Amino acid sequence: MPTASKSRVGNLPYELTSFVGRRRELAETKRLLSVTRLVTITGAGGIGKTRLACRVASEVLRTFDDGVWLVDLSEIPDGSSLVAAVSDIVGKPAEYNEHTAPKLAEHLAPKTALLILDCCDQFIASTAALCAFLLRSCPGLRILTTTRQALGIGGEAVFRVPPMTVPSEDLQRPVHSTSRCEAITLFTERAATIVPEFGLTDANHGAVSAICRRLDGIPLAIELAAIRLRAMSVEQILQKLPDPYSLLSVGTTGAPARQQTLRRSIDWTRDLCSAEERALWARLSVFEESFDLDAAEGICAGNLAADEVLDLIASLIDKSILIREDHGATARYRLLGTLRDYGREQLQDDTEYQSLRRLHRDWYARLVNQANSEWISRHQVDWIARLEAEQPNLRAALEHCGTGQDGAERDTGLRIAVALYPFWCAQGMLGEGRQWFTRMLDGAHGHPSADRIEGLYAAGVLAALQGDLLAARALIDDGMKHSAHAADEHVGLLDFYAAGCHAILRGHFSQAQMFFDKAVSVSRNHEAPLKQVWAWLGLALASGLSGDIARVQLCLRSISEIGDTRGTETYRGWIQWIAALTTFQHGDLARADSMVKDCLRSASRVNDRLGLAGCLEISAWISVRKRDARRAAVLLGAAHGVGGACIVSPQVLPHHARCEQQARRALGDRAFEAAFSNGSNTCVADAVAFALGETQTTNQGLACSDTTLTRRERQVAYLVSKGMTNRAIASELVISQRTAQGHVEHILTKLGFNSRSQIAAWIVEQEYQSAPPNQTLPTRRTGFEAGEQRAS
Repeated sequence: MPTASKSRVGNLPYELTSFVGRRRELAETKRLLSVTRLVTITGAGGIGKTRLACRVASEVLRTFDDGVWLVDLSEIPDGSSLVAAVSDIVGKPAEYNEHTAPKLAEHLAPKTALLILDCCDQFIASTAALCAFLLRSCPGLRILTTTRQALGIGGEAVFRVPPMTVPSEDLQRPVHSTSRCEAITLFTERAATIVPEFGLTDANHGAVSAICRRLDGIPLAIELAAIRLRAMSVEQILQKLPDPYSLLSVGTTGAPARQQTLRRSIDWTRDLCSAEERALWARLSVFEESFDLDAAEGICAGNLAADEVLDLIASLIDKSILIREDHGATARYRLLGTLRDYGREQLQDDTEYQSLRRLHRDWYARLVNQANSEWISRHQVDWIARLEAEQPNLRAALEHCGTGQDGAERDTGLRIAVALYPFWCAQGMLGEGRQWFTRMLDGAHGHPSADRIEGLYAAGVLAALQGDLLAARALIDDGMKHSAHAADEHVGLLDFYAAGCHAILRGHFSQAQMFFDKAVSVSRNHEAPLKQVWAWLGLALASGLSGDIARVQLCLRSISEIGDTRGTETYRGWIQWIAALTTFQHGDLARADSMVKDCLRSASRVNDRLGLAGCLEISAWISVRKRDARRAAVLLGAAHGVGGACIVSPQVLPHHARCEQQARRALGDRAFEAAFSNGSNTCVADAVAFALGETQTTNQGLACSDTTLTRRERQVAYLVSKGMTNRAIASELVISQRTAQGHVEHILTKLGFNSRSQIAAWIVEQEYQSAPPNQTLPTRRTGFEAGEQRAS
């Protein structure tokens, strides 16, 4: 904030606490204000709209010779008082009559001023009408409004304020890295004002990170949580957060009433909604994280027609209750956690919520069954992307089945798990798949159904892929015992497949080839393309382990033929991996290395994490044979981090053990563990680039953090900063427009941005940080920045 001076005009208040982060939001709002005369800052309650508006105004106030004026509309009684309230603030006392607005316009017409209309939510129509009138009448006036929904008038630029950045849950980052997150910084700074000796340490940064994640990076909620340090530790605050409204019920006395507690802030939002919007808000709380329109219509519509659901969702987005996010070609929607919890409270009773949970479970059961039936098709990559996005909801559906007392619930959960098995394999989610199968098999009805038998076999394969061969044998043996008493024709096919897996796990490869040959024949007769592909894969693995490379190539051609008509991108990569494994075992390291690299490129295109893990594992074996121990250790760690062990048979275990033993002996335990950790904490894209020799090292420690982009993503980000469209980027880089769009979406997600202009600003910032001290880089200055320079 600028220091006080006689030249300061207006009523903009000085800040009482530090302004934390929001560099991207500041830059974008200032840019918008430089190119348009009306900017509306929207966002959920407590997201920091007012604070951002005031900070923007403080940074550009020297541009406005006639001042910056803040009008708080939350305290005026009704819309008819709006013009009078503004007139009083800008120094033109007004009377309540039909001539008030023209008199205000006459007063402001010759001035160069910025008007901030704060908290317009209750008077959207009146505010919109006044803004339109003043902007038409006053050429030197610019207006900045804060509200939960846009005004909806011509010339308005809308900037939606995102939550503060929070650390990701799945990565263990050091304190110095975690502390760069805006939410962590805000909590730490506010906590230090309550408890002066407070600081972020190795002991408390996990709890602080969890608090900020649980509160969705909402500044108001984080500040209210920090206040509780007067009487509680961070660990105690975290324990109380399942009931955030009672915990965050004490705020700052001088703050507006709507900002003194989290509940008051959300109550304020609820009061803006119609009865239909409130009801849908409550029903949408059944979702975990994000959802799409189909799911909302299928689960939460009730008596509403499909077009009514869409209209209400659009209205909830306008009111900053729902967040809209692009996911490929589909829009998804998300309730912040605090708004989701509040919505669940508004449901009539627990019976209504449980009814919604059952609808949720059944809808997602149908979804995964459809995905399974279309898995061997050209839609496979699309299904992978959709199921990735639906992971929180799928886990919630499984959890509902797993906690039910009725055995039929576990049967439903088992069917969901069986349908998800190909997806879990493709994504390397071996441990998660095993956990769900264990829960559902333990509680499902014990009769020998096809689902139970297939579940036992699937769980056995997942265990084998993780290297838990004893558990794998036990599960497959159990499945074979059950199948002996089953009358389902489908079980016969499963028997051959299971017998083949059983033989591989015992090292009987010729026998395994015989069983998988039968499985291939039966699957053809039953028109079961997924089972046919699995049978070909089993046959390829048994042939490869027995050294029959010619038969592996036959299997590869057969799967390719299926792929030509249906689409099997994932499984082509697996066959390539089996071929590379066979070639390695024959001692042809150069050819194996070439095959592994081809497989890595193929698996990367479809994000086949299991195939990637297997290839990284073989790359490690090749590296240690070439006496590059550190590279081998990094690749072993990367394989572990990407998808698990990928052991598949006892014959593979010695290669893994020998590689680790030789790398440890060459490096020493400490250096090996450091290199292994480096690999396991590296994101997939960087691990693949390292294995392909495109980079000399992985991005140690950051593990694809929010600001770590792949080389291709940096190329795309640079072209975005040049103002190029997705089509132009695709042409420049010789990629498809859809691929370019995907890169842009990944960049936005990684960096926590919501606009292309923020990417451009980030690129400029990176250029400054990397420039030599004596080098001056060109900048793109806004009109305001130029005005400030002239004024100074």
